[in-house]
Amino acid sequence: MAKKLSKDAYGGVPGNKYEPYVRDGKKNKSGNAVILITGIILAIVFAASTAYSGMKAGLTVSAGIPGSIIGSGVVAAFAKSKGILGKNITAGMSSGGESIASGMIYVLPAIVLVGGHINFIQGILAGFFGVLFALGVSSLVENYLLIEEHGKLVYPEAMAISEALVASDEGGDSLKYMGIGFGIGGGITLLTTSVFGIFNSMISYVGSSFYKWKLDIEVNPMLAGIGFIIGLPVAISIFSGAILSNFAIAPLIGYFTDLAGNSAHAWNNSGLAVNSMNVNDIASSYVKYIGAGMMLCGGIIGALQLVPNIITSLKSALGASSASSDEKNNLGTISIGVGALGTLILGFILSGNVLISIIGALLVLVLGMLFVIVSGRLAGTIGSSNNPISGMTIASLVIMTLVFVIFGWKTNYHSQVLLMFGTFLVTAISVGGSYMQSQKVTYILGGSRKELMKYFLIAGFVGVLVTVGTISILSPQFSSTSATPTFGLPQANLIATLTSGIMSGSLPWIMIIVGVVMAIVFYFLDLSVMTVALGFYLPISTTSIILIGALIKKLVEMTTKNDDVKENRIQNGISLSSGLVAGGSIIGLIGIILHVMGVLKDRAIKGFANTNAMAIILLIIMIILILIPLYRIKKGASNSSETTDERN
Repeated sequence: MAKKLSKDAYGGVPGNKYEPYVRDGKKNKSGNAVILITGIILAIVFAASTAYSGMKAGLTVSAGIPGSIIGSGVVAAFAKSKGILGKNITAGMSSGGESIASGMIYVLPAIVLVGGHINFIQGILAGFFGVLFALGVSSLVENYLLIEEHGKLVYPEAMAISEALVASDEGGDSLKYMGIGFGIGGGITLLTTSVFGIFNSMISYVGSSFYKWKLDIEVNPMLAGIGFIIGLPVAISIFSGAILSNFAIAPLIGYFTDLAGNSAHAWNNSGLAVNSMNVNDIASSYVKYIGAGMMLCGGIIGALQLVPNIITSLKSALGASSASSDEKNNLGTISIGVGALGTLILGFILSGNVLISIIGALLVLVLGMLFVIVSGRLAGTIGSSNNPISGMTIASLVIMTLVFVIFGWKTNYHSQVLLMFGTFLVTAISVGGSYMQSQKVTYILGGSRKELMKYFLIAGFVGVLVTVGTISILSPQFSSTSATPTFGLPQANLIATLTSGIMSGSLPWIMIIVGVVMAIVFYFLDLSVMTVALGFYLPISTTSIILIGALIKKLVEMTTKNDDVKENRIQNGISLSSGLVAGGSIIGLIGIILHVMGVLKDRAIKGFANTNAMAIILLIIMIILILIPLYRIKKGASNSSETTDERN
């Protein structure tokens, strides 16, 4: 067995001539009970933490690298005979659980936001059928994308995961730093209102009545970890949207509303006089819809940019049946059939109307097949973490909403049916990219793709159960009217706004159009429209701490002169940040569940602990705790590889 990946793993030879890392890996099973249980646990952890962090911040972290690190430790301790291919299965199952949450959080919470409630069984069925359909469609083009396009489609994250797994054979510090990050993230979260509420975690400054602005910073280790991972350029792009929203648009609207008479009221609240609106009222009634227009335009631009990929992917799908394969997978054929038939049946269960079920199922199956293939191909060029899932979902749901309106299905109930169809669709799109990425790792390392598919399917089902359960339990928090709601739900809010607004005809089009025009200007300036729009839409308390996390990473880079030491600090810093995300999100999730169940009582923070000063002290402590273990690293870089996530 080679000590490292060969250069052929990155191309240079035809795919059918490539010699994998483990040359006889397909002869023996790579999984066993230990690996299955480990994979299920990781799928649960990453599905729950991704659902929590994604609904709060609108950003998620890829589970491939953390899953490979944790899985490597478990396999080395309890299933050493399964080696690197067993580790690959645990990494694939981690991605399987995470991919479900990364998709579902875009659409399923929107059902609550339009005034409905989440039916647990229906949500489970939509997710299950979405997973099956995605795996089935992916199997149609799997040989083409992985083998025939070897070297042409790079699959950057798959190669990073492969390198990390190869490096794990020689050990490393990644697991240790993930544990440190988990302890820091979980410990600080325990002190805040998410759990015990001992200290205030919100630094807040609000401008005067003349110039209505707001700057909040939430001391949140999970969000700081996300900022470290995505890096300064992306964090600045996000924060620039927040600056535009809170320091330009909101004060401008506030200036004009102050000039209005007492008889003028907010367009969506007849009891609120516009001249008495504070900055939070302005944000929720006006700025929010400008942000929705920006995100809508960004999604459409992203979809239009996919046209070349759509054409290429469709050509590959048409020619894939003739591609040679030594791993013909009948499970894929069964999956696509069950997924398609199940969606039609689910449509009837949802609506009780044959025509709605047929039209809805046809729409999501056609759009789903199209975008699952595109998602799998884009994972080969930009990685599944960077897949424009929101853009594909938004474009699809706008099309579906317009079709529903044409047929006269415009009630609130029809909106809920539409969003449940959308839950199937977004799950399939998200799974398509992550699954193809996991299969690329399997191909590079030499494992059995049929075996990986079975384990990924199990992880997907587990992820559906966990994600739907998490969203259902936390749904009472979605309608919070506080100035700083527990969950930002940027994508779900956008989708709820668009679908319900189009159906009811009450969408404030002037604000949507303003957002669209702003997005077009950003596009002409060659800015990342969706990234800026996300910052415009999210609470500034979220974007500011993400920026601080990115600044911590930049500080480490600037103050470390030795390149090898710098690389090692950044690599282990990303592992530590993954631990921050996992610790903060999991402990925060447990805390909110305990609050919802009444086990923990909400209590007001009083005295000095409730001041900005206390929150600033807590922020400084968090930064120091993150920096100390990184600056203790004195040795040069290891062989491990990491990846970042900026999923839109």
